[in-house]
Amino acid sequence: MKRIVILGAGESGSGAAILAKCKGMDVFVSDMGEISPMYQALLNQHEIAWESGKHTPELILNADEVIKSPGIPLTAPLVKQLIEQGTPIISEIEFAARYTTAKMICITGSNGKTTTTSLLFDMLRRAGLDVGLAGNIGNSLALQVAQEDHAYYVIELSSFQLDNCYDFKADIAILLNITPDHLDRYDHEFQNYVDAKFRITQNQTSSDAFIYWSEDPVINREIARIHPQATLYPFGSNQQNLAYTDGSKLIINATPNITPMAIQLSELSLQGKHNQYNSMAASLAAQILHIHNDVIRESLQQFAGVDHRLQYVATVRGVRYINDSKATNVNSCWYALESMTTPTVLILGGTDKGNDYSEIDQLVRDKCHTLIFMGKDNSKLIAHFEHSGIPFISVHSLQDAVQTAYEVAKTGDTVLLSPCCASFDLFKNYEDRGEQFTQAIRNL
Repeated sequence: MKRIVILGAGESGSGAAILAKCKGMDVFVSDMGEISPMYQALLNQHEIAWESGKHTPELILNADEVIKSPGIPLTAPLVKQLIEQGTPIISEIEFAARYTTAKMICITGSNGKTTTTSLLFDMLRRAGLDVGLAGNIGNSLALQVAQEDHAYYVIELSSFQLDNCYDFKADIAILLNITPDHLDRYDHEFQNYVDAKFRITQNQTSSDAFIYWSEDPVINREIARIHPQATLYPFGSNQQNLAYTDGSKLIINATPNITPMAIQLSELSLQGKHNQYNSMAASLAAQILHIHNDVIRESLQQFAGVDHRLQYVATVRGVRYINDSKATNVNSCWYALESMTTPTVLILGGTDKGNDYSEIDQLVRDKCHTLIFMGKDNSKLIAHFEHSGIPFISVHSLQDAVQTAYEVAKTGDTVLLSPCCASFDLFKNYEDRGEQFTQAIRNL
């Protein structure tokens, strides 16, 4: 009997454990942290052995194969031991894909992944396809394969998830953009991060599709270097692309034998240049899957958006509050600032991932009248912005950040939470940060 050890008992780890158990394997789950009661109950229900708050080497190093949570780095001591002894280490995505014949539509990029994934899922569901939502959002791919396998999966993939994919193949791969992110995880070498993102194209053939932003210099450089085998579907701002903007319209024309679709930019439910690109990518994938243009149009007009991504919270004393807690890197904050149309109070800060804040300097000068730094350690933010000429205030809690914003904002302003940073210094995750922000506004 094959012994499978799963490191990490979150959504992906618990799902992988259940799938392995369903396939008749000897399964053991180990998590250095506290396993949530929900996942404890799930593992117990399926009679899966687990441990919490520790890793017991003798129960792990005897594995035939290890499925590792994407949050655990390859530098973790036990992971290094497994690598040294030659134990295969894979991701939950790699494992789950072995047991399904579904079409895989996979989305990655430094920014826009969740919005594009959710929008494309909405399109496919409106079209009546048997489709699951997986990866960084929805139930884990492994759990769905084990319990309710679908004909199609729309999967949001982080670089961490792609790191341990080897035989996995995307039928349609979408690469939205690549900007510096998670450099602390990649030895502060940008190319290592780029290589991880491009793993989404590995194993693709000419019968598969690779959708990408044609104006991203990093993507263009890598395409010229590695020559992906998939059929290329570029999107961008001009007619050289298969999806593009033409004056006031968005045009989608995936292949010559499909009637092009045109929609007024003003009709898009998701506004802002970055969302135009997200809409292009999702629409190209939908056309490749033979979704009718009227269904694509309906989704583009009615899709409600993603929580914590430029999400309107409330207007208090004439000031709009926007929750962009999902902006965990500088480039994502850039897009948020670019969409601001009123004077802005920007709240940023958290766990720095090797950020270069100079990318947003011009937009901060053009859009912001006050900066609020929120985190346990704001020294890097202070050092970067102290000579910008923009007033800043340093606080160490979200409640203080919201209260300070309330005091400095004027009627007609926008208060934007777009942190540029990971959330782990003060919060469980970016969702927790966004929810606390929303609650603090409601308490004003």
